[in-house]
Amino acid sequence: MAGPVGAPYSGAMSHAELIIRACRQIEAAEAPPSLAALAQAAGLSPHHFQRLFKAHTGVTPRAYAEGQRARRLRARLTQAASVTEAIYDAGFNAPSRFYENARELIGMTPSRWRAGGAGETIRFALGQCSLGAILVAESDQGICSIALGDAPEPLLAQLQAQFPRADLVGGDAAFERRVAQVVGFVEQPALGLELPLDVRGSAFQQRVWQALRAVPAGQTLSYAELARRIGQPRAARAVARACASNVLAVAIPCHRVVRGDGALAGYRWGVARKQALLESEGWHEPALNNDA
Repeated sequence: MAGPVGAPYSGAMSHAELIIRACRQIEAAEAPPSLAALAQAAGLSPHHFQRLFKAHTGVTPRAYAEGQRARRLRARLTQAASVTEAIYDAGFNAPSRFYENARELIGMTPSRWRAGGAGETIRFALGQCSLGAILVAESDQGICSIALGDAPEPLLAQLQAQFPRADLVGGDAAFERRVAQVVGFVEQPALGLELPLDVRGSAFQQRVWQALRAVPAGQTLSYAELARRIGQPRAARAVARACASNVLAVAIPCHRVVRGDGALAGYRWGVARKQALLESEGWHEPALNNDA
């Protein structure tokens, strides 16, 4: 195991232990440590340390630190006396620096997050498609959830958990037409979906999801290959977690990621639905090698 934060560097430490130690150092710091300070603590040059850190975590030390600050901010927004106090407590030097990237960090304004999403209007509709029940939800920014399931009630409960204090309202006729577009897209993914998406996630998740959207219908790739495509060949596990965090079924096509041997792996909405989606795109499950 890596030593405690601040413990002397040991030449016997593995690269993984050095990065774990650096992560703990970042998490414990009130303000993000500089690259030079992190590299010095690891006994490496800044360039070598940054390359090693990104290879193991999938993000740069700076991006990791920003993620930690965002996590602290989300916690403090529900506890601090004011939004400004929460921003300083999370390690931001000035509120202006935070507000420049507020939506990317927490997906909405801090005041709305502080109120559990209160004031945000989410339109939604429930329906049926060939894969079972479907829920489509839309914020002011675009489609923010496409969920599949066996029954509509659990899908609505999941949406309520995703936006606990937002105003959830049934969609009007115009929104119903959007839902019809989404259902048509689910039935035939090759048609594409020309609707704005409200994609909320960390910088690393955004990179994974963007790469997924570039995978054509009918093609698949492994988690390891997806990691290579975003330039993080050692981050296959982190890529898998990003896929599992996706809340936009089919629009972000995580169903096109398979195991290294081509067989199907887990899927947020069930492996049977994953197989049905792939087969609708012309995919065929690889034959088993009985001679192995």
